[in-house]
Amino acid sequence: MTKPAQTELPAKYVPAEHEPSVSARWDEARAFHADPARVLSGEAKPYCIVIPPPNVTAALHLGHALNNTLQDVLIRYHRMRGYETLWMPGTDHAGIATQTVVEKRVLAEEGKKRTDFPRDEFVARIQAFKDEYEERITDQLKAMGCSCDWDRQRFTMDEICARAVREAFFRLFKDGLIYRGKRLVNWDPVTQTALADDEVENEEIEGIFAYLRYPLVRAIGSGDHAPVTWSELAAKGYPGAEAFPEDDQAFVTVATTRPETYLGDTAVAMNKRDPRHKPLEGLFVELPLVGRIIPIIEDDYVVLPVSLGGDENDPKAKMATGFLKVTPAHDPNDWEIGVRHDLPVINVMAPDASISADHGWDDYDPHHGAHVFIGLSREDARKKVLNEFKARGLLEAVKPHAHSVGHSYRSHAAIEPYLSDQWYVKVTDDRLRGAALRAMAEDQRTSQLMLPRESNEHDGKLTFTPPRYAKTFEQWHENLRDWCISRQLWWGHRIPVWSRVVNIPSDAKFEGTTRISSTWSSQGCAHFAQALSEGEMIDFVCVPPAPDKSKLDQADRKFPTPDAQLNEQEIIRDLEANGFTQDPDVLDTWFSSALWPMSTMGWPDANAAGPEFAGLLDAFNPTSVLTTAREIITLWVSRMVMFNRYLLAEESSKEQMAKDPDESQGSESEIWPSGHLQSGHLPFRDVFIHAMIQDGEGRKMSKSLGNGVDPLDIIESHGTDAMRLTLCEMTTQTQDVRMPVERDETTGKNTSPKFDKGRNFCTKLWNATRFVLMMLGEKSGGEPASVSAKQLDVIDRWMLSRLARATRQIDESVASYQFSNYATALFDVLRNDYCDWYLEGVKPTLATKPGQRIVLQQVLEAILRLMHPVAPFITETIAPSVRAAFVGRVDGVTLPDGRNPDLLCTTGWPEVSDALIDEDAERRFTRMQELVEAIRRLRAQHSVPPRRKIILHADSDMVASIAGLGQVTETLAGLDAITTESPKGEAVAFDFEGIELKLSNLADAVDASAERERLELRLKELEGSIGALEKRLSNPGYTDKAPAHLVAETRGKLEQQITERDAVTKRLGELG
Repeated sequence: MTKPAQTELPAKYVPAEHEPSVSARWDEARAFHADPARVLSGEAKPYCIVIPPPNVTAALHLGHALNNTLQDVLIRYHRMRGYETLWMPGTDHAGIATQTVVEKRVLAEEGKKRTDFPRDEFVARIQAFKDEYEERITDQLKAMGCSCDWDRQRFTMDEICARAVREAFFRLFKDGLIYRGKRLVNWDPVTQTALADDEVENEEIEGIFAYLRYPLVRAIGSGDHAPVTWSELAAKGYPGAEAFPEDDQAFVTVATTRPETYLGDTAVAMNKRDPRHKPLEGLFVELPLVGRIIPIIEDDYVVLPVSLGGDENDPKAKMATGFLKVTPAHDPNDWEIGVRHDLPVINVMAPDASISADHGWDDYDPHHGAHVFIGLSREDARKKVLNEFKARGLLEAVKPHAHSVGHSYRSHAAIEPYLSDQWYVKVTDDRLRGAALRAMAEDQRTSQLMLPRESNEHDGKLTFTPPRYAKTFEQWHENLRDWCISRQLWWGHRIPVWSRVVNIPSDAKFEGTTRISSTWSSQGCAHFAQALSEGEMIDFVCVPPAPDKSKLDQADRKFPTPDAQLNEQEIIRDLEANGFTQDPDVLDTWFSSALWPMSTMGWPDANAAGPEFAGLLDAFNPTSVLTTAREIITLWVSRMVMFNRYLLAEESSKEQMAKDPDESQGSESEIWPSGHLQSGHLPFRDVFIHAMIQDGEGRKMSKSLGNGVDPLDIIESHGTDAMRLTLCEMTTQTQDVRMPVERDETTGKNTSPKFDKGRNFCTKLWNATRFVLMMLGEKSGGEPASVSAKQLDVIDRWMLSRLARATRQIDESVASYQFSNYATALFDVLRNDYCDWYLEGVKPTLATKPGQRIVLQQVLEAILRLMHPVAPFITETIAPSVRAAFVGRVDGVTLPDGRNPDLLCTTGWPEVSDALIDEDAERRFTRMQELVEAIRRLRAQHSVPPRRKIILHADSDMVASIAGLGQVTETLAGLDAITTESPKGEAVAFDFEGIELKLSNLADAVDASAERERLELRLKELEGSIGALEKRLSNPGYTDKAPAHLVAETRGKLEQQITERDAVTKRLGELG
C-alpha cells in the first residue's frame, strides 16, 4: 500500500516542502514501472517513449527541461488513459564531447595529455567522470517530475547496449553494409578524429580570395620541361597574350580561398568552353617552391569567368579566373575531379592540420624551397604562401571574401577535408536509405526515389509533426553519402574487427573486397579480404558477440560440429596469435544511439540480457513517439529508422527461415539479395519536433553569452510545476520560441518573468482548493448522492459544459502535439471558468443547494486530473484532500479509480460526456458575463467602493434574458438588486448591446461633472464612428461587392451605435 498523503492543506503552497515527499510516494509504489505482460496478453494497449539520452558531459539545460516535460506530459496522459506506459530513461556516452571535456580537465589539473596515459587508465578516468554526471542528470530528471521507468535505466556503453552494438556491427559487416575505404573525410584537427557530414556546422567567416600565378612549362623530352613564353602563347592564339612582354614566362592565374593547399595540387583544370583551352593543350604548370609539374585538364565543373561567358548572376563567376587548382587530398570537389581524371592524391598535412611531408607527400624535395612550410599551422602556412608568391612576383591579388566554412560541432575548429582510411556504413544502399524513405507517411512524402515494387505492411507509417520536418528527413536521404562511423578516440565502443596485411597467394585473383572462407568464418566470424597494393591484401575478421547456442540457426552462425564453436575470447586469442590486431578506433556515438529503441529493450537476445527484459521488444517496439529537436533529424532520427527497419527485418526473416527450413534453402546472397530484404517495423510511429528556446533577443542560450537559464534554479525559485506549465504554454509548432532572460538581483541567477505566470497559476489552484474544502466542510454520512444536469442551475450547467469542452480540447491537443493549446485549456477552465466565475458565483447558494456542492467537488477533482500530466506535484499533493471531500457524482462525469487510486498519477483520466456541452447555458452565461464586466468597468470609472451595493435598472426583456442567473449577476457585479422600476434620484446610464441600462444608489460615489465629461467624450466617439459607417454603406462599391454577411454586420453595428448615441444624448440632457 502507498503511504497516504496529507488531506489538510497548509495556508501557503511551498513547492520545496511537498515535491520530495510526492516523489518518494511515486518511488515507493513503483508507479512508473511497465509490465509488458499486460500488453502481450491484450490487457492493455502499449504507449512507449525512449528518452533522447542526454550526454554525460554536463548538467541538463532548459532545452532538456522542455523536451522532457513534453515527453512526461504524453506519458502521464496515456498512463491515466489506461495504457501500459514505458518511458525508457538513459544517458549517452557522447564519445567526442566526453573525451574532450575530460582531456581538458586533466590538462588543466595535472598538466598531462591523454597520450601520457595507458589507454585503459584514461578510459577509467572518463568512466569516473561519466558516473558523476550520470547521477547528477538522473537527479535532475527526477526533480523535473519525469515519470520514467527508473528500474530500467540504460547507458549506451553498458553491457546490454554494448552487446547490441557488437551484434549490429557484425550483421551489417557480414551483409556488406559496413566496409573500410580510403577517401576524404571531415577531419577535426583539434580532437583529431573523423566526423560524419551531419556533425559539421557551417559558419560564415571573413576569408580571402588569393589569385596565384602558376608558371607554364612544356615538355622537351627525357622528362625535362622548359618555360613557355607569352610569344609562344600569342602564336597559338591565346587571348590577351600580346599584353605581356614576349620573352617573359607565361602563367595561368588560379583563384583560391586555401592558398596553403597548393602544395598538394596535382592538376589545373579549365572548362572546355573556355576559349583559352586550345592554346594550352599539351602544356603543364610548375608549382613554385614545390617543383612539381602538373597537367592542365578539362572539366565541366570549372566555372567560367563572366568576361569569358560565365553567368553574370553567379557570384563564383564574378570571382573566377577560369583556372582551378585541383587538390584531391584537401577538397571534396577536387577529389571528385581527381577520380574522374585519375589524378595522384597528395596529402600535405598532419592530423593536427600542420604542413607535413610525412603523411603522403611522396615527391617532397626540400631543395626546391618547400621546406619553409613544413611544421607550420595551416593558418600560418596560408600567410607564408602569400608572402613567398609575392616575393617572386607571382601574387596577382588578394581580395576579402566572406564564405561558409564547415566547423566541428564539438571543438568548433574549422574542418579539414582529409584523406584517411575509415569505416563506413553503406547507408546509400536501398536496404537502409530506401527503407527509411518508404517509411514516410504517403501524404508527407514527395520523393519517388527507391520506392518499392511491392507494398510492405510497415511502410508509410512514419509521421512528422509539424509536417514541414518531413521534408528535412526526405531531402537528407535523397542526398545521402555513406556514413563514416570510425572515430580516432579512446572513449566509445571499440570496432570489433581484427586485421592483418598479408601477401596475396599466387593462385588467388581478386579485386576490391572478397568474402573469405576460413577457420574463423567456420567459427561464426565474418571474414573479408581487401586488395591493397600489388601483391598485398588486408584480412578483416569481425568477431560477433558470444552467441546463444539455442539460436545459432536463427543467427546464421552454423558450425560444422558443436566442437567447432569457440567462445569469443578464444577466437580473439587465436586471431592475435596469427598476426591480427584489433582496430584501435571506436564507433561514432550515433551508431549506438541509432540502436536505442532496440538495445534498451534487450535486443538482440532478451533472454541473455536478463529476466527484466522479457517481452519488452515485442510489447513496446515500435515505440509511440520520438520527441526531439530539429537539429538531430539527420544525426539520430534517420539512423534509428534505418537500423530498426533493417535489423528487425533480418531477425524476422531468420525466424521465418527457422520455422520453414524447406523454404529457405540456398546461399546467403539468395536469401538476402541487396535491395530485396523486407523492411521491418519502425522504431516509432510519430516524430514530434519541438521548438528551440531562445532568449528575448532571438539568440541561442549558451554559457558563453551568459543568457542560459538553469532549470534547477527555476525549480528552486518557482517550483517544478510552474516551470512545466510555462514550458508547455510556450510550445507552439513554430520553429523557435523566445524567453526573455533577466538577472535575479537577489540570487544572482538568470530567470525569466515568463515563469511567474506558472507560479501564479499554481498559487491560484492551491488557494481555490483550500477555499473549496472550507466551503464543502465535513463530508456527510450515508450513500453518495448523484445529480443530473437537468436538476442543476444555469451556472452549474455552464461549468459542466466548460469542463466538457476543456476535456475535449485537451484530448485533441495531446493527439496533435499542441502543448500550448493544452496549457491554454487549463488556464481557461481553472483560472477563468472555475475560480473567477463559478466559485464566486455559487458562494451565496452553495449551502442550500446540494447539487452545487457535488458539481464544485467533482469539477475540481476532474480539473486536477486534467492538470496532472502538466503539473504533477501540486496536483498529486492536493488530490487526496479533494478526494476525501467527495459529496456525490454528476451524471456524465466519470472519474475512474485506475490501477492505484491512492495516487493521482495512476488513477483514471476524467471521462466527461459531450452530452454535458450545453450551448444554451453557455450563451446565457456569456451574456451575463458581459453584463457583469460592463458594470464592473463602470464601477471602476466612478471609483465605487467594492462593498457598496448598487441597483441595476433594466427593462423586462433584459431581466427575463438573465432568468436563472439573476442572483449570480447580483453576486458577481456587487448589486443589491435587479429591477424593472425606474431609478429614484441620481443614476448613471450606460449602453449594453444597444439597450440603455441604469445604475442607482451610487449617491456621492458619482461625480456629475466627471460623468458629463465621460458622456461627451463617448458621444464624440459615437458620432465619428456612425459617420464612417454611414459613408461605407452609402458606397455601392462596398454594398454591391462585399460579402452579404459583412454588409449585414455593418448595418447592425450602425443601428446599435445610433441607439447608444440616442441614450447618451438623453442622459446628457438629464444631467443638465
